[in-house]
Formats: sequence, structure tokens, C-alpha cells
Amino acid sequence: MSPQNPIQKIVIVGGGTAGWMTAAALSNSLLKGVSITLIESEDIGTVGVGEATIPPIKTFNNTLGISENEFLKNTHGSFKLGIEFVNWGKLNNRYFHPFGQYGRQFDIVNVHQHWLAAEQSGTAHPLDEYCMAWAAAKQRRFSPPQPDPRNVLSTYEYAYHFDAGAYAMFLRKYSEQRNVKRIEGKIKHSQLNPNSGFVDAVVLDNDQLIKGELFIDCSGFRGLLIEQALKTGYEDMSEYLPCNSAWAVPCELKDFTPYTRSTAHTAGWQWRIPLQHRTGNGHVFSNEFISEQEALDTLMQNLDGEPLADPRLLKFTTGRRKRFWNKNVVAIGLSSGFLEPLESTSIHLIQAGIAKLLALFPTTDFDQHVIDEYNRIAINEFEAIRDFLILHYKLTERDDSEMWRYCKNMPIPETLESKLLHFESFGRVIKGEMDLFADASWLAVYIGQGLRPKQRDPLMSYRNSEGDVWLSKLHQALHQAAQQLPSHADYITKHCRSDINFMS
Repeated sequence: MSPQNPIQKIVIVGGGTAGWMTAAALSNSLLKGVSITLIESEDIGTVGVGEATIPPIKTFNNTLGISENEFLKNTHGSFKLGIEFVNWGKLNNRYFHPFGQYGRQFDIVNVHQHWLAAEQSGTAHPLDEYCMAWAAAKQRRFSPPQPDPRNVLSTYEYAYHFDAGAYAMFLRKYSEQRNVKRIEGKIKHSQLNPNSGFVDAVVLDNDQLIKGELFIDCSGFRGLLIEQALKTGYEDMSEYLPCNSAWAVPCELKDFTPYTRSTAHTAGWQWRIPLQHRTGNGHVFSNEFISEQEALDTLMQNLDGEPLADPRLLKFTTGRRKRFWNKNVVAIGLSSGFLEPLESTSIHLIQAGIAKLLALFPTTDFDQHVIDEYNRIAINEFEAIRDFLILHYKLTERDDSEMWRYCKNMPIPETLESKLLHFESFGRVIKGEMDLFADASWLAVYIGQGLRPKQRDPLMSYRNSEGDVWLSKLHQALHQAAQQLPSHADYITKHCRSDINFMS
């Protein structure tokens, strides 16, 4: 039986990565019976700092039928095996958050428990050394993982670095080929239905009226519909994540790493994202603990190469809308909320919002049970990522600056407190219902930033002590496997090189 009252007019307010990802996904899924209109203005810039991603972006592109090589050519993209964290747990300390796993499960007790025992006995290398993603990344090597689960080259995953503006243009072309109508213009105001309070239409600055049934707000921090029109409200989370500003600047490409780097400074952290034609850089900081000029100086003094543009200052308040879907408006992207790009989740949250919308697609009745379920899932997803980000700030030995002393001593959500207690007690990784990050991600931060359990997992008392032998063989196998892979630069040159000066 066909649904009653199907949506026939969808209006997307705003372009950029969020708008065109939404347009592409909807035009790929809604094949008939609906018109999709996207309104954007070339005079309004996009934030465009979301150039690093996590592995689920591959699912998004695959669903659209987009060739990986074609996508990377058009977005000047590169590959990402994880994130190297510098100076987070303490000064002069480094660790790697990998995409994939540590080794392979060989016992009923988790691998990291055997590593903890080996570390205690003084026979272990750093945890990073038992991870295929890092074995390849540290040698600047890359190739897609092997399908054979018996091969250590199957134990890692990957994502991408890319130019977010170029990705938006790539998806715009994709969407327009599937009958998405783009309208150039700025929105002057919204028209609300006097009875329901729903958005009936938006009015452009040339007085053109654009009517719709379902509106998707991709207008960025402004939240033209979700906030300015519907007054949804905002949940401020800056007590846990105090950074509220960022300087961003590209520079010359000097070191083509297949990973992102995050370097903690005195009042924030610096990202480094290598693309084929440049390196993206930014300094995320709290202006409560450092001046804007000092933050800019810190960034410019820590670039790999000569800057290629003037730095841009972005300001934000960490948090989310109290509802992501309100009446007939769904907020996707920065209009729904903001979490700093510490773990490259900005584009993923766009993808997740689109996926939930398709899974819970409404009729013109806009059943409140559907809306409530969307909001329940979205809020849980957002707060699970929030907790993972908070962990990086809370779990530190640094006391060399005012911000780090604040973070070290700040209260944290009960959901994160519970996870920390489980790991501190027996080294167990406990996950919540909507956790995006897998066990290896939590382990990377726990162990990389110096947390060790007070006791071993009780199961270790009942197992044969074969961990040292297995870890030694694994370490050797990973090193040998990494040497079989081509360099990151050679792989890109062969498969997905952009029509630009690469590594010049």
C-alpha cells in the first residue's frame, strides 16, 4: 500500500558540503514524484574546514555510485589511516588513533589485555606498534586493505582528506544531473503557517517566493529556519569543550602523510591535513585562555610551509539545537550544532543526519512519533561523539597552562565518567548505544594519554600466558607487511591524481 500524503516539494536552504550532500543523497533515493530545490548564494561563504573524514564516508559515496578514484581526482583528495595526536596526554608525547584494530583477536581475552600485561613486565613496544594502520602510516605507505581476514593487511580501515569546497561542487554536478534545481539567492525571511507554525515558504531578497512541504536547513551557524524562524533553542556544551574559535590557513605541501595530525598547544590544538595540492591547517582555541593574535601567531609559527592565503577566523559555540527536527524543518550540518573537528566528525554528522532522514522519511502529516525518534537518535549520536571529544581534554597530565588545568579538573558527563571508571578498574572498554567510535578508538586515547587500569581483567588469571609470543610475531608481521605497500604518493599518482601540481 502506498503511503498517504507523500511529500512532493523539498527545499534545501543552503549549499556547501551539507546542502549538496543532502541534495545528492535525496536525488539518488527519491527517484520520482518529488521536486528538490536548493537555494544558495555565492555571496555567502561556507566554513569549509571539514577536510578530514572517518571511514563511513566511503559508504555514502558508494551508495551514490561514486567512483573512489574519480571522487579523489575531483577533490584533490588523499587517504587517511588515522590521526596522530601530539602533546595531548603530556608534552612531547605522541600516539596514533587508528582506523581499524590492534592486531587480531587470538584469545577469549581482548588483545589489549595481553598488551597491558606485557607492558607491565617490560616486554611490550608502544601500543601503536601493534596496529597495521600505524605500521603503514609511519612509513607514508598506503593501499586499500586486503579482503582475506587471515592477512594482517585486512586489519585496518581508511578514510579521506579532501577539499570540502571541491566536494560540494562535485556533488552539485551529481545532483543537478538528477534534476535538483538550484536557485541563486539570499533568503530575506520565512513565511510560517499561522495555524501549525510550520514553514510554508521562504522569501528571497528579490521577493521570489519558494514554497515547500519539507525544508532542510543547511544554512550553517545562522540556522535560518531551525533557529531564526522556529526558535528551537540551543544546548550550550562549552563547559566541557571550551574552545570557541579557530584560525584556518592553507600552506605549501611538504610531507604527504596518509594521516591527519592534531597537535595540542597551550590553549587549544592545531590540525594538519595534507591534500594533493596543499596542506590544510588550523588552530582551534579558546579566547578565554589566549588572545586571537596569540592564537594566530602560534598557528603561523607552526606551519610546514609557506602560507598560500590569508588566515580566516571562525567563531562558534560548541553545542546543538534542542531539536534537530522541528515541525517540518530538519537541520543538517552546522545548523544542527557544532563539535570541533578534533576527530573529523563534522562531515559524518551530515551523513548521519541524511541517513536518519531517509530511514524516517515523513509524509505531509509529519507524524510526531517519527520526529521524536529522529531527535532521540540524533541527540544520542551527538552526545556520544561529544563524550569522546571530552575524553581527549579530560585525560591529560598537562598542567603547564590555564586551559589544561581547567580541563584536567573539570566535571564531565556521567556517561563518560562511567566509561572511565570501567577502564580504570579492569581495562574494559564499555560502549553506549549510539557510540560511533569502536573499541580501538577508545583504547587509543585511554592508553595513548596515559590511563592504565588498576587491575587486570580477571579472565587473565585463567588463561595460558602466550601473549608475549603472539605480540612479538604480530609486531614483526606488521612491519614486513607495511613494506609491501606502495608509498602514499605513488598510489595516488597511479590511481587518482588531480589535474593540478601534485607534490610540487
